[in-house]
Amino acid sequence: MPQDCTFLLPQAHSTQRLGEALGEMLPAGSVLLLEGNLGSGKTTLTQGIGAGLGIADAIVSPTFTLISEYLDGRMPLYHLDLYRLDPAAVEQLYLETYWEGWEKEPGIMAIEWPDRLVHRPDRYLHLTLQFQDLAPQPTADDSVPGRSAILRTVGDWTLDWVKIQQMLAGSSVKLGGAAGEED
Repeated sequence: MPQDCTFLLPQAHSTQRLGEALGEMLPAGSVLLLEGNLGSGKTTLTQGIGAGLGIADAIVSPTFTLISEYLDGRMPLYHLDLYRLDPAAVEQLYLETYWEGWEKEPGIMAIEWPDRLVHRPDRYLHLTLQFQDLAPQPTADDSVPGRSAILRTVGDWTLDWVKIQQMLAGSSVKLGGAAGEED
């Protein structure tokens, strides 16, 4: 089984579709650490996760609120943006209460700018979004450059890569390659 997999995302709706597939299949207690430059699609992916969970609320970047909680889906979505914080301030948030389920109902936790985390959960998904020149010409309704997403499992985590591929079949999301596969 691969430990990581690359997805090619030629349009913004491809990024949302990958997020939607993750929202449909990830169990409660899942933590996603989302890395990428400003505008690389972290919030777009999180919007897709919300759609996959059946969340009707508009999902926007929580840059100024730090944590947005969406509780009306099949499980909660906790969306965090740590961009404006230093590691000492992040530590004061006691985020383990979310991923350990101590005070919050377990759900999916999407954390933007995880490099500010002092502590990480024992197991999580690490997703890196990068700009790519994948689309020959931007269209009027989707005028952002393409992206790639590298999804890596960390810790004791099993992800059904075949199911992800099946869920994305027929969409504009393409599998770019997997590392760590056995021959």
